[in-house]
Amino acid sequence: MCSHQSSCPALDSVAPHIVSAHPEQGWHLLCDGVIVFDDSGELRPDGSVVAPHRVFAERLVTAA
Repeated sequence: MCSHQSSCPALDSVAPHIVSAHPEQGWHLLCDGVIVFDDSGELRPDGSVVAPHRVFAERLVTAA
C-alpha cells in the first residue's frame, strides 16, 4: 500500500488518490487501501467501517 512517499504520482497532495475505479459497481480503491463507496461509506484496510454520510433531500439547497 501507498505511504504517500515515492509511490504516489501526486507527491504534492496529502489526499490518497484512486488506483482502481469501478463506478459501474459503486466503489473506488484508494492508494492507501481504503475502499470508498458512492454512498460515501468506507471500508478501511484494518476492516473497520465508516458509515455513509447521507444528506436528506429536505436539507439540500435548490436554486430558484
